[in-house]
Amino acid sequence: MGLDLLIRNATVVDGSGAPRYRSDVGVCNGRIVELGRIRASAQRTIKADGLILAPGFIDGHTHMDAQVAWDPIGSCSCWHGVTSVIMGNCGFALAPCKPQDREWFARCLEAVEDIPTEAMMTGIDWTWETFPDYLANVERLPKGLNYGMYLGHSALRMYVMGERALETRATADDLHRMRDIVQQALRAGAMGFSSSIATTHVTPSGSPVASRIADWAEIEYLVGAMAEFNAGIFQIGPDISGGVAHRACLERLKQLAIESGRPVMFGTLSTRQGIEPLPWQSQVAAIDATVAEGGRMFGQTTTRPIIAVFSLKSYLPFDGLPAWRTVRSLPLEVQQQRFADPEVRRQLVAAEAEMKPRDNSLQGGGAATTDPRKPDYRNFYALRGVDLDDPTVDELAQTSSKHPVEVMLDLMRDNEDQLFVQLLVNESPDDVLGMLQHPRTLATFSDSGAHVCQEMGSSLQTHLLSYWVRDKQVFTLEEAIRMLTFDNASAWELPDRGLIRTGYAADLVLFDEARVKPRLPTVERDLPGGARRLVQKAEGIAATIVNGVVAIEDGESTGQYAGQVLKGPLAS
Repeated sequence: MGLDLLIRNATVVDGSGAPRYRSDVGVCNGRIVELGRIRASAQRTIKADGLILAPGFIDGHTHMDAQVAWDPIGSCSCWHGVTSVIMGNCGFALAPCKPQDREWFARCLEAVEDIPTEAMMTGIDWTWETFPDYLANVERLPKGLNYGMYLGHSALRMYVMGERALETRATADDLHRMRDIVQQALRAGAMGFSSSIATTHVTPSGSPVASRIADWAEIEYLVGAMAEFNAGIFQIGPDISGGVAHRACLERLKQLAIESGRPVMFGTLSTRQGIEPLPWQSQVAAIDATVAEGGRMFGQTTTRPIIAVFSLKSYLPFDGLPAWRTVRSLPLEVQQQRFADPEVRRQLVAAEAEMKPRDNSLQGGGAATTDPRKPDYRNFYALRGVDLDDPTVDELAQTSSKHPVEVMLDLMRDNEDQLFVQLLVNESPDDVLGMLQHPRTLATFSDSGAHVCQEMGSSLQTHLLSYWVRDKQVFTLEEAIRMLTFDNASAWELPDRGLIRTGYAADLVLFDEARVKPRLPTVERDLPGGARRLVQKAEGIAATIVNGVVAIEDGESTGQYAGQVLKGPLAS
């Protein structure tokens, strides 16, 4: 039998957690068809001596719903070994949507994803109205990744209720219409239904997004619509504004999981923000208790802190101050010149005292960059690498006997690409490790496609491999690969992905375990209309293969797009 692709002499880590072994892998028609010592010829052969071959990584928490329209390679996820993503999380989606509401939907997404409305309206050929229409549109698009998608609660509410969705509870007629659309989406191929009650999720005016206006009875009714079909996953952004609210949310989710029988997913986070925040140990204990009583529940966690990113080319925490606005309106090189001017420096340092004081309100990456508080410079890092060993601005200030703002001015004057990061949640590596080690949490939650110039989580896979496997040696490579592949494929019920087995889809990543790691992010203007975003690539990945086709090779797109739409079990 002639093969389309032959990967010769790879060290296979197959996704199951089993020990690695040496093997050839043969691919035909997008599937793995042969393992072992292969003698058949192939249209292309890749020599994999000394390299690890693993299943393609699966990221279940992304927001690439808009980006898929203009970015066929699926960046930044594609550079980190990811071959499949799930989008439409937290109730944010682009369907269903009436034609007259398109710009409003885009503006709501701008508040979350930091992509200018104009860029979205330019980059999206918006031809759909219903969820099946949107899914069919994604199927037609050239794709370097596989995309699964949820039906989003905020989009659904806006479609059915119009402006009332942002103000009132649903009527009985509203609920019936929403139930019918949920079931229509499942039949079309939706992975499930997503929602959010997170206080950080707001409209452009700062009011709650539509899903936050819904009561628990509405959420339970719509999850019940999935339960009628015994299909679909429920994902939610929980209320983590304080320990009391968080605990009450988890208790409702426990009841929902047990009564509906549907899998429930949400982010597990450790934070010092909010009012007496609930420790991560209590969050995973709630998951364990739910499963013990017959429910299915998963936590989603990152592999590193969730951060807000600041830079001369994007946001700075001082941008809202009048003295800073004057300087920040100038070209970059002129800003750098002003940073060296003693009188301008004095004014900029003095202005920092006018900032809002820090409080215990919970801020995500969006609010932290657009409505910042006075920085805690002990938690504000001058980024030099990707190994979590960077100095704080406070440390640099003490060493140089300068004001922290002066330190930042000096660094930006000398390097227009200097990045600063503020840790928002999962600040402690020990807490991150504890969550990752829990058997019911999933290594996902990149938020890829969201907060495009505010946060950078798309490197969570290569960070796991470089930091936790190679540097800290707390996971074996086999364990980490299982976490990124088979565990996620199982949770999202993807029956033919996540393992290297004959008959499985040939989603594969080939990498050097001694070199794989994220690169430093950069700010680029590559969105539609030249809008800016953070871009983070990786080192040590030789090739990423999607459905048997080499999509990324040595960090560059091959221009071949074999991605598919991943559909739920009810799709015909």
